[in-house]
Amino acid sequence: MSDIPNPIPFWFLRHGETDWNAQGLSQGNVDIPLNSVGLAQAERAARALKTQTLTAPIATVVASPLGRAKVTAEIAAAALGLPVELDEDLREVSFGVEEGQPMGGWYDEWIEGKFTPEGAETFAGLRARAVAAINRATAKKGPVLIVAHGALWRSFRQAANLPANVRTPNALPLWTTPPQGGGSAWSLTPLDLHD
Repeated sequence: MSDIPNPIPFWFLRHGETDWNAQGLSQGNVDIPLNSVGLAQAERAARALKTQTLTAPIATVVASPLGRAKVTAEIAAAALGLPVELDEDLREVSFGVEEGQPMGGWYDEWIEGKFTPEGAETFAGLRARAVAAINRATAKKGPVLIVAHGALWRSFRQAANLPANVRTPNALPLWTTPPQGGGSAWSLTPLDLHD
């Protein structure tokens, strides 16, 4: 399994807010639903994606099966008139014993590969899984919208030669393009969400 991203541009959307996001708790594979803010964020992102002019109209939507991402994807897909395809490998990382706990100092060391919580997935393992899932998605008719999770996106950022430990806002669509002109880092262009 290669952890090198296919050089194919795509849209990425992190799920809308949950109560655990608002409280700063590690969610991982715990299936926490969107809260009212998260639902509104997903609706706003859906409107922006429907009317965006950066790319051709989105042709395929692929999402994590966890509810917070799946529902965000369903809201976007409804606005786009598309079905949602699920990929199990887009699910969030398992944080093991840290799930449900406040995000702590261990997180930086986990990303650096120096520490993995008991029962958790390694960051390198997450990266390999995430890139494989994104590569499968971008092989479909594009442009593709991928709806997934924050830690998973950090692992893709590392594979894309970007700083890994950067928090991606909830429900902010990102047009993600491979390196241009001999560079090595991918580019992320946030979509303007004005209503």
